[in-house]
Amino acid sequence: MSLNPTPVHPDFKPLLQSDAVFGLLTKAVEMEQVEAYLIGGFVRDFLLNRPCKDIDIVCVGSGIKLAERFASMLPGNPHVTVFKTYGTAMLHAGDWEVEFVGARKESYSADSRKPSVETGTLQDDQNRRDFTINALGVSLNRETLGQLIDPFDGINDLRRKIIRTPLPPAETFSDDPLRIMRGLRFAAQLNFDIDADTYQGMTEMRERLSIVSAERISAELNKIIESKVPSYGFKLLYFSKILEVIFPEMVALAGAENKEGHTHKDNFFHTLEVLDNVAEKSEDLWLRWAAILHDIAKPATKRYVQGEGWTFHGHEDKGAKMVPRIFSRFKLPLNEKMRFVQSLVKLHLRPIALVKNTVTDSAVRRIIFEAGEALEALMILCRADVTTKNPMKAKRFLENFDKVDRKIKEVEEIDRLRNFQPVLTGEHIMAAFGLLPGREIGIIKEQIRESILEGEISNNFSENYSMMVKLGSKLGLQVKLDESMLISEFPLAEELPVPSEDKI
Repeated sequence: MSLNPTPVHPDFKPLLQSDAVFGLLTKAVEMEQVEAYLIGGFVRDFLLNRPCKDIDIVCVGSGIKLAERFASMLPGNPHVTVFKTYGTAMLHAGDWEVEFVGARKESYSADSRKPSVETGTLQDDQNRRDFTINALGVSLNRETLGQLIDPFDGINDLRRKIIRTPLPPAETFSDDPLRIMRGLRFAAQLNFDIDADTYQGMTEMRERLSIVSAERISAELNKIIESKVPSYGFKLLYFSKILEVIFPEMVALAGAENKEGHTHKDNFFHTLEVLDNVAEKSEDLWLRWAAILHDIAKPATKRYVQGEGWTFHGHEDKGAKMVPRIFSRFKLPLNEKMRFVQSLVKLHLRPIALVKNTVTDSAVRRIIFEAGEALEALMILCRADVTTKNPMKAKRFLENFDKVDRKIKEVEEIDRLRNFQPVLTGEHIMAAFGLLPGREIGIIKEQIRESILEGEISNNFSENYSMMVKLGSKLGLQVKLDESMLISEFPLAEELPVPSEDKI
């Protein structure tokens, strides 16, 4: 069903009568002799013709008892997960996830977003909702089945594409400041505007976000980042000054300084362009984070050089070092996802240097090796970083990246270098020289790897072994096991020959 100017209150009765799950729901409501209503996100998304498999039911009475009654009527009698503290229950009915809650009213203290809860009416429950479009209710009761209960004119806010609080914004956001982030997220996801009073309330209450956990902030921020045009959400965050509270490093990117006729670009809005460009090509959340952070260290590295202009030397390395701190503060994963983002930030300037005809194959090998499985993502980021408004420049830059792509493919097809490791391992080195783990092992491994990447030796055991002996001799080490003895004692990794420059 899609929205149109009439009727003012759409009738949900056909849906409730045609779907078996809803049919059982209405029967359970009748058997329990309670009032119950569909509420919130399902109603909103149904009216917007958006897919939704989450059903929220508010019950004037015991939501837990209604959930148990409903479960007993379903095939297989699914398990009901009960949260007694909050008076809620949840179960799965086919593809639907159904949550039941008793109607309630809430009161909050100034230093917590955890409310004191007491039993209430449907009106109390709708009053506590964050936005009018999420306060829409649909009757599951026999006499009024399918009727829309809309005390705050949320249906017209849906038509006008407006995010608005049901109560005065200061009250709504003071009670639970996470609603500020939720409102911005809904605006970004749905491409809605924010009501002027609601937006002002968000701005005025932004410091209240300090009582919200980092996990809840980042969960909403990630949904903004995953929206179709994430820059819209970030502009709302920026102009409301909420971004200053949650992400000051990003705000520091804003502004363009002029000196002696030299002006650098506004790196905040450039970053948003890069983010949108990446979003057009990939839904990967972490690649989008790399777009956000790729220039994050430019404020810290900005310098003006007389006669040359503005420079940001080393911003890629400093930015990579900032990634773990930012991820840690937002309680984002500090695992391979963080390392993926860190790698892209560190490497994002490297591919363009490969355009020159004088670039050696060893330089190409190095970027292939260092990027590893992130190589395609790196090239997406590099292309997205082209934000010039000069069409001829943009065409030239993108053609340069086509050239880089071809170079990478040519070298990789021959070398099979992605995530390569020398066939001679640390275990081999320790056994060959009779060593315990120590710095000499790392020195030898690193120099063997560099020799392979430079095309000085191939990645086969014999050439690795010869290089190891030579390096060990320089370090004053004596070989205990010759090549054949070492091979017999340790299994070999797959040999991936790297040809010298003249073979490519």
